[in-house]
Amino acid sequence: MTIEERKYPGELASPQQLHELAEEYRKAANLLLQQGRPGKPLTRAPFRLSAIHAIELYLTALLLHCGHNPNQVRKMQHDLSARTEHALAAGLRLRAKTATHLQSLSQNREYLVTRYGPELAATASQINRLTATLEEVAAKVKILMALPPKTPRQSELAAGEV
Repeated sequence: MTIEERKYPGELASPQQLHELAEEYRKAANLLLQQGRPGKPLTRAPFRLSAIHAIELYLTALLLHCGHNPNQVRKMQHDLSARTEHALAAGLRLRAKTATHLQSLSQNREYLVTRYGPELAATASQINRLTATLEEVAAKVKILMALPPKTPRQSELAAGEV
């Protein structure tokens, strides 16, 4: 008897499908942003979670579009810094402030803080910065996704870097 290998959710998703999903999370984040109240950081948590997730999906879509191995991308877990590094190498050009913010999101573990750390809500990055990062990533990934896929160099494939 053979046990059929279980597929990981999203394993068979195309880069376009992931990009479409990122777009929906971005739209949801923008709607949730309107629900936040000044001086009440917890009311911004749903926006933060949707925005960070949208960014992760945009970067994942781009990496897959560029030929990165889905298993290697999944091994990055929620590390936006690693995804950003690979996306930059694949041709994504971000403003220095945006690239730095993506690194700080990972270093400060904002994805986890947003999900599980209400006591740390006031320490998260500024809403304006997160909004700007989301919009820049969305716009620039959209442009690159419209281009023919750029495939990784053979040396990267041989080294298992993708």
